[in-house]
Amino acid sequence: MEKSTIRIKARKIADQIEVKILITHPMETGFRRTFEGKVVSEYFIEEVTCYHNDNLMLKSHWGVAVSKDPYLSFKINGGAVGDTIRVSWRDSRGGKESFDTHVR
Repeated sequence: MEKSTIRIKARKIADQIEVKILITHPMETGFRRTFEGKVVSEYFIEEVTCYHNDNLMLKSHWGVAVSKDPYLSFKINGGAVGDTIRVSWRDSRGGKESFDTHVR
């Protein structure tokens, strides 16, 4: 099984769920050149979606201004230990991934 590019931590703190996400992705802008002078083509995450128990909580559209290996953090009101958090991304070359975790 291939290792996921998404790492998620979701934990219950008081009456909220704190979600922390790290995505491994090169996020190329299309402006960088190699030492030989060739342009490195655009390659970036275009959309990130986050679900809490199959309810959409966040949908974000990204572009070339987001850094390599982006980090995202947010809080959800309510919820319980054991709830499911699912994160999905889609990039400019058609790549995509989804990963689920449970709230601790």
